Amino acid sequence: MSPEISVSTNEHKVLGACPHDCPDTCSMVITVRDGIAVKVQGNAEHPATAGALCTKVSRYTERSYHPERMLHPLRRTGPKGSGQFEQVTWDEALSDIAARLQAIAARDPQAIQPYSYAGTMGRVQGEGMAARFFNQLGAARLDRTICASAGAEALTQTLGHKVGMRVEFFAESQLILIWGSNAIASSVHFWRHVQTAKRNGAKVICIDPRRSETAEKCHQHIALLPGTDAALALGLMHELIVNDWLDHDYIARHTLGWDALRTRALEWTPERTAEVCGITVEEVQGLARDYGQSARAGQATAIRMNYGLQRVRGGGNAVRAIACLPALVGAWRQRAGGVLLSSSGYVPVQAAALERPELLAGRTPRTINMSTIGDDLLRPASPEFGPAIEALIVYNSNPVAVAPESAKVVQGFARDDLFTVVLEHFQTDTADYADYVLPATTQLEHWDVHSSYGHTDILLNRPSIAPLGQARSNAQIFRDLAHHMGYTDPVFAESDESLCRTAFGDQVDFDLLLTRGHAPLPVPEAPFADGGFPTPSGKCEFFSARLAARGDDGLPNHVPNFEPAGADPRYPLAMISPPARNFLNSTFVNVQSLRSIEGEPLVEMHASDAAARQIADGDVVRVFNGRGTHECVARVCERARPGVVNGLGIWWRKLGRDGTNVNELTSQRLTDMGRAPTFYDCAVEVVRV
Repeated sequence: MSPEISVSTNEHKVLGACPHDCPDTCSMVITVRDGIAVKVQGNAEHPATAGALCTKVSRYTERSYHPERMLHPLRRTGPKGSGQFEQVTWDEALSDIAARLQAIAARDPQAIQPYSYAGTMGRVQGEGMAARFFNQLGAARLDRTICASAGAEALTQTLGHKVGMRVEFFAESQLILIWGSNAIASSVHFWRHVQTAKRNGAKVICIDPRRSETAEKCHQHIALLPGTDAALALGLMHELIVNDWLDHDYIARHTLGWDALRTRALEWTPERTAEVCGITVEEVQGLARDYGQSARAGQATAIRMNYGLQRVRGGGNAVRAIACLPALVGAWRQRAGGVLLSSSGYVPVQAAALERPELLAGRTPRTINMSTIGDDLLRPASPEFGPAIEALIVYNSNPVAVAPESAKVVQGFARDDLFTVVLEHFQTDTADYADYVLPATTQLEHWDVHSSYGHTDILLNRPSIAPLGQARSNAQIFRDLAHHMGYTDPVFAESDESLCRTAFGDQVDFDLLLTRGHAPLPVPEAPFADGGFPTPSGKCEFFSARLAARGDDGLPNHVPNFEPAGADPRYPLAMISPPARNFLNSTFVNVQSLRSIEGEPLVEMHASDAAARQIADGDVVRVFNGRGTHECVARVCERARPGVVNGLGIWWRKLGRDGTNVNELTSQRLTDMGRAPTFYDCAVEVVRV
């Protein structure tokens, strides 16, 4: 398909790419009629997309043309949090913002804090021009940890990088473990490959505390307790060892630290594993038998991990333990065997060319962890911490809704002495606290280029319509702000289209992107069939000398939750907060058709836990702990296992019954590695209102 195909004199199609935080990174075809986008479809000529989009993105025009879309710069007129603004010109907004930032920077530019994440996954509208601006300014850096950094470090310590199987080969697998993933909701194209494998006779097992839509459609569901995934992986290793379901040749030639791992795994008997995980001995033994005997029989055995299992204290160790399993049984020998959490380590992004770190001119600004922004906004200046945060520039994120322990986040954003600028499409919870809201373009209105963490293609997004109202792309906003700050370096003049070319340099055929909208990366079909891991040793590192050198355990281990289920009698229930099926983080919550499907904020409870509290299905309940209280509706159902409740997120706080969401309850504690949040390591109590 050419990038623009004329259908009639007033209708044409444009190739784009889905910008959202999803491993599928779909290629889109946008139909434009008389300058208006009338339809968004999946690109049938992109193999990974295969013509299909999820329910959310198929309604993207509803989001772009939403009646509440912000189309003019706004300046706050009422108290912070009131959402009261007046319209101003771009020049008024940018001139005042620049003057305020220059005054703060004259004292200490590290008092200026950017805050962004994956509202768009694009390399241009994400961190391209924005990084150049903040580097020139010398602003504080942001440790972008809120989703995947625990698993990213775990993969790096074990496999050498964020690498793994190619997703399309799951269709050929004969045993698939879906571990910590609701693929039907979060990765529909992976699920397509699972369905193909099932039709060809594959067995599919889901490992997840919640009986999700995915778990319902698998042959078996193992509902372990939150935060016990490493224990289960070690228990599987025990059984692989004692039953000799091992590939001794692969272990000898392509792994490091086997003797030490073997000693540790033999401590994890099925009985001990079952007790820690809250499952049966038979489930431990049966899962190990399926995995070990399938591999021994020469069948392709594959594991698809996702990010839920790493959002606990021991999340990094859990990913490490699971990532060791394929090497034990030689699953990597086949292209349909191994493990996949992320494929982003294959992407040849030219970060320095895109972000221009030389603009720092030798400075090393401090780094603030985005997962602890609640505490950081409330922290005064100190010799250890540095200056208090005086200015916050938020783009591609909604921290008031998505950051943990949100009562503190709200308190920080409500500071009268905090100058806050938000680039947004809508008046989100975060935008309500802004001093200025700057209208940003949606994916239909700008250039961008995308990699994926679920497949191995690069995608180009062309603008299909003109920007609505006075909206400007993120890159253009930072370009204009740089001009108002007096920055004259030519790097601030590079266009969005040129930045698309810069992102991957000559590592990707840009002419192919222009023609087809997508281009494949040269990734081997079976990348570790004969070893060659991108670790220092070139092997799968069961033992990580790098971890040991910094005083951590070099072997994967079970690290108990900060707040295990039942440990505190005041808060006896564990709570996980998986995403609602029709939202993506806090995006799409204001799309009425999708919100109507979800209904309202709810917590899923097992019947036994509900009965003990005299709670019936549909009752309004109060979910609480020492950090806060969240009011919602109870859904008594089999999706929740005993002892665990599922608070589905992430609703905008302003749309909740009491102006809160589940992050009122989550903590700012961090994971064992990767400095990531522990959203699913959360103890609560539930009472009927």
